[in-house]
Amino acid sequence: MWDIQFFAWELARLVIAAGVGAAIGFERETHGQAAGLRTFILVSVGACLMMMLSLHMEELYRHLESVGSVVRLDPGRIASYAIASMGFLGAGAIITGKGSVRGLTTAAGLWLATGLGLAIGAGYLIPAIFATAVSLIILYALRLIKPIFAHDLYTMLILKYYRVADPLDRIKEILKSHHTVVQSINFKLEPPNNLITYQFRLRSKDTIELENLIQILSETEGLQEIQFQEGEVP
Repeated sequence: MWDIQFFAWELARLVIAAGVGAAIGFERETHGQAAGLRTFILVSVGACLMMMLSLHMEELYRHLESVGSVVRLDPGRIASYAIASMGFLGAGAIITGKGSVRGLTTAAGLWLATGLGLAIGAGYLIPAIFATAVSLIILYALRLIKPIFAHDLYTMLILKYYRVADPLDRIKEILKSHHTVVQSINFKLEPPNNLITYQFRLRSKDTIELENLIQILSETEGLQEIQFQEGEVP
């Protein structure tokens, strides 16, 4: 005969796991991440189910130890594989560019959702709910605080000039006035067209007024083309 109270408790844990996964996934969804509400719910519920299965299997075969069987069950084995396998899903959420890495918070959130699901599956409801609350405060509150602090911005500036004059000193002066550090300079000369291309590797703050900088650079004599590209973080 089924124990209704036991199964109600089991189902309740799955519902709670879905709830905490949804809470974190909703924040990621509103932030425009591909791994959002549905992904976090599935991860959390799946982890909870695997933890419950792991504990249940240990209970089913516990009697074998008393009869001298060589069978030994570790109730944490399935859970450990759930955490390890989450690394593959988390890696898929990370996008690496020349100057930035995006998706780390989402990957960390998926890892957290796995841990929350495992904790709920093991019956650690209060710590799991508290961890969810702390995580939501971090995700929402720190997003508001983050813009206050200026971050380093690495860019590549490409300028093409007709070689009517040497504009290098003027370019450096303009960049310096915008608190932009020139880390390296490369140039290429095309003799038939008398065209010279300067490539600057720059470091500045993300508060820089790019429109104003471009406007001033565009007024330098002989400028034919200007490009900004994402630079590599050293």
